[in-house]
Amino acid sequence: MQDSLRPHLRAILDTFEAVPDNFEITFEEPDRPEHGDLATNTALRLASVLGDNPRSIAERLAERLSERVDPSRIRSVEVAGPGFINFRFAQDYLFDGLADLLAEGDAFGQTDVGAGQTALVEYVSANPTGPLNVGHGRNAVLGDTLATLLDWTGYDVTREYYYNDAGRQMRVLARSVRARYKALAGAAGTTTMTLDDGTTVEVPEGFPEDGYLGQYIIDIARDLSDEHGDALLDTEDLTPFRTAAEEAIFAEIEATLRRLNIEMDGFANEQALHDDGTVQEVLDGLTDAGLTYEKDGALWLKTTAFGKEDDTVLVKQSGEPTYRTPDIAYHTTKFERGYDLMIDVFGADHHAAYPDVLNALGALGYDQERVDVVLYQFVTLVRGDEPVKMSTRRANYVTLDDLIDEVGADVTRFFFLMRSPDTHLNFDLELAEEESEKNPVFYLQYAHARICSVLDKAEEVGFSHDDDADLSLLTHADEIALIKELLRFPQELQNAADARAPHFVPNYLRDVATAFSQFYDNCRIIGEEDALASARMRLALAAKTVLKNGLTVLGIDAPRQM
Repeated sequence: MQDSLRPHLRAILDTFEAVPDNFEITFEEPDRPEHGDLATNTALRLASVLGDNPRSIAERLAERLSERVDPSRIRSVEVAGPGFINFRFAQDYLFDGLADLLAEGDAFGQTDVGAGQTALVEYVSANPTGPLNVGHGRNAVLGDTLATLLDWTGYDVTREYYYNDAGRQMRVLARSVRARYKALAGAAGTTTMTLDDGTTVEVPEGFPEDGYLGQYIIDIARDLSDEHGDALLDTEDLTPFRTAAEEAIFAEIEATLRRLNIEMDGFANEQALHDDGTVQEVLDGLTDAGLTYEKDGALWLKTTAFGKEDDTVLVKQSGEPTYRTPDIAYHTTKFERGYDLMIDVFGADHHAAYPDVLNALGALGYDQERVDVVLYQFVTLVRGDEPVKMSTRRANYVTLDDLIDEVGADVTRFFFLMRSPDTHLNFDLELAEEESEKNPVFYLQYAHARICSVLDKAEEVGFSHDDDADLSLLTHADEIALIKELLRFPQELQNAADARAPHFVPNYLRDVATAFSQFYDNCRIIGEEDALASARMRLALAAKTVLKNGLTVLGIDAPRQM
């Protein structure tokens, strides 16, 4: 409806000389039903521009809108309060919309707003140094759902995983595996290492100070030992240890992601950017732009030119680039591949670094407005109100696999999505394990299963939901309220995609489940005459469709029975 009203209002505003061409027309759904189905505060926002009382402006706009809108779609245009314009939908519009919903079925909610545009969503992007942890899980689910939202709103979407495989972390990983390999062969003794928390662990001699602990390192070393025997004992080349670790860890990462229904379209890595000269091209380009200088043996980027308090190192004294440098290079490849929109999903610890990357891209001539960064806060596992440290066999931290084992993939995905990315998430294991309506994902899945049961029982006693059911019989207040709720779905997906806010969807689906419950409590099917029962079954089917499609967008199963 917003898309049909906006052109009418724009045409009217174009007749006011003082209204700027770029004035954005916005609509919202009133919190209270008595205020209508849709509202705009346009008159309030134009009061200072037009130098008039906002209510007076609203009355003029409402009068002209009433002459333009289709009465079969808009029943009334009213002015309320200091200058709001409220719209009430006509019942024919609701019944036509419900019929369209039922006809579209599994495709309902999909729009073509982004048609013809390409988008790349970069997410997960964890370095292959160990199993994915809980924080990586929030990144993965947020990125995957954002990609799905863009797909449902018309974009041609590519999901990509970028990782650093050329830096110090990978060398430390390789040395960790080599030390374990030598220990397994009896070629190294043992020593103790003190961790950050003051505890000590036994490690092989030659194990790096900040080496990677966990059973997975031993497993990789054992596989190398099984394949090569003692042949690698005397080599100083870290390549076989790094390659084995990268391959094994990536296989595990991909397996973990598949458990969450996540499949990447492509992978990109730092080493390739060095090998093909992209990193050097970036450094040359920034130098040509007058944005670099040498100091203390390092190459610096003049981030003070972008308003930052200090400049930033691009290449260290050792000649090794800092992580910003290949990140800039990687983003240039996104532009060169022609993507219209590029979304990066980063943890909150990137808040100081990503502006440097964007500013450097702008200096290199790229349109940084095409890059959108979504920062998410971190996750704390709690049981009730108490922080929980789950034991893990795979690493010295809680792995994402541990969490999925504990609460299941659907619950894991949903809990990562039900809060805004920019808020800290307390992942309550006690609530996540509860199989009742207190658990928000259980509540939605149960609502879907309940509708399936309702329809099955109605069919068992002889009712049917024929395509030609008379939907105009659905005049009860709870029927109308449910129809209105269901027809919001495409706009809710669009809002979630535009705002990069996947949490809008679970919040909306809860409203749908609540509206269906209210309808079913007051509008029986079995026991009514055939025509009304058939219409109500069609409405129940529509609610089932929206719940299923919404859960599909979230990557969560919609069970027929529970």
